[in-house]
Amino acid sequence: MLFDSSIRKELARSFGATLVVLVTVVMTMMLIRTLGQASRGSVSPSDVMLVMGFTVLGQLSTILTLSLFVAVVSTLSRMYRDSEMVIWFASGRGLTSLLRPLLRFAWPSMLVISVLSLLVWPWANTQIQELKTRYEQRSDIDRIAPGEFQESANGSRVFFIDKDSPDNLAGNNIFIATNVAKKETVTSARSARLETKDGERIATLVQGQRLETEHDKPGLKISEFEEYTTRIGSAPAGSAEELSVKTRATHELLMQPLPAYRAELGWRIGLALAALNFVVLGLAVATVNPRAGRSTSLVFALFAFIVYYNLMTLGTSWVGAGRLGLGSFMLMLHGGTLAFSLLVLTARHNNWSLRRLWQRRSPT
Repeated sequence: MLFDSSIRKELARSFGATLVVLVTVVMTMMLIRTLGQASRGSVSPSDVMLVMGFTVLGQLSTILTLSLFVAVVSTLSRMYRDSEMVIWFASGRGLTSLLRPLLRFAWPSMLVISVLSLLVWPWANTQIQELKTRYEQRSDIDRIAPGEFQESANGSRVFFIDKDSPDNLAGNNIFIATNVAKKETVTSARSARLETKDGERIATLVQGQRLETEHDKPGLKISEFEEYTTRIGSAPAGSAEELSVKTRATHELLMQPLPAYRAELGWRIGLALAALNFVVLGLAVATVNPRAGRSTSLVFALFAFIVYYNLMTLGTSWVGAGRLGLGSFMLMLHGGTLAFSLLVLTARHNNWSLRRLWQRRSPT
């Protein structure tokens, strides 16, 4: 039908424009956030673009859902404002007949959102976690940067090198502070070199001084040395911490009945169901008030989106804490939103109003 194709074309234009704007805004925000993490030492400066890309990819399902909702509301509001909906109603078609062309336009986006939430979301989180873990578990010698105080992987040592040599295997004016087992040591040396012996990385300090103090004993032990050798342990290849729940594959979440796994599963499935609910909700609530501004419908769309996703976050936290079952949460939030949207849509399609119902029930 010509009218259906024109609606889908306008929806596509609005959806594309909204998607470009939202992706640009989210990329800018994620870039600022990732740069902040890099400045705090949580992310390698060389991996900033990778972390930002994986983060935006993980959030793409939410961006697509919001773009779809805004496209539906803005397109229908424009049709109301330009009296195109009057022509549609005058031709004998009701409001519910618009649901079919909207779903025909939205189903590819909803399919992409489902794939992103169920498959791409955990994969992107896994890549980010691996980048952060690899950077945090780098060896102590790799952490040392000329002119900067650097902390070791376990937080027990602090290093400082005044100047690097051209081969990056030696340095001058070395400072090492260690706090292990109620003992503090401060070691300084004029120079140092890095060697490998029996598969272990050894740092040899030359012409230095070592200060030792114990927390439960008074006194200070001072010793000078011509050469002092200390082991610089390399970080293990694997991660010492368990992977986050967000990095678990969806089929792993289905196998485990743990509350945290159920909460994450509810969040991923909820992202897919939210796209359907927002299409129906957008059709149900889209309208134009001649006395209000043109952006009123968009403001309402953003407000409804924020409330819906805050309820999703609250519900998943309750499921993770064991206060609410996954089925009950899905039925109350997503099922309740769909039922409310269909009820409002039916009421507007049949021109129901509380005033008319009251007049019918009141005695004459």
